[in-house]
Amino acid sequence: MSERVLVGPVEALPEGGQTQVSVEGVSVVVVQFEGQFYALRNNCTHKDYPLLGGEVSAGRITCEKHGARFELATGKPRALPAVKPVRVYRTEVEAGQLYVCPL
Repeated sequence: MSERVLVGPVEALPEGGQTQVSVEGVSVVVVQFEGQFYALRNNCTHKDYPLLGGEVSAGRITCEKHGARFELATGKPRALPAVKPVRVYRTEVEAGQLYVCPL
């Protein structure tokens, strides 16, 4: 069974903040946007480039390399050149701590 991974205290990831954790050996970018926490595989499906550090706006994260955009909630691509979705992960808050776990 998959274990959830501790990201840290929720206050350590402010609005618009990003961080990275490893879930079952996979790099996952964790983002806070409009009071919600999102977690996606930290890898653009276009050219294998990290999403961490990409601009976050309108509920999407932009890959800095070629401009592909992915929905934070679903991982669906919303701008070329990406056509494949990014895997998403579930986030949980418990006792002020943020966790990520596979769906």
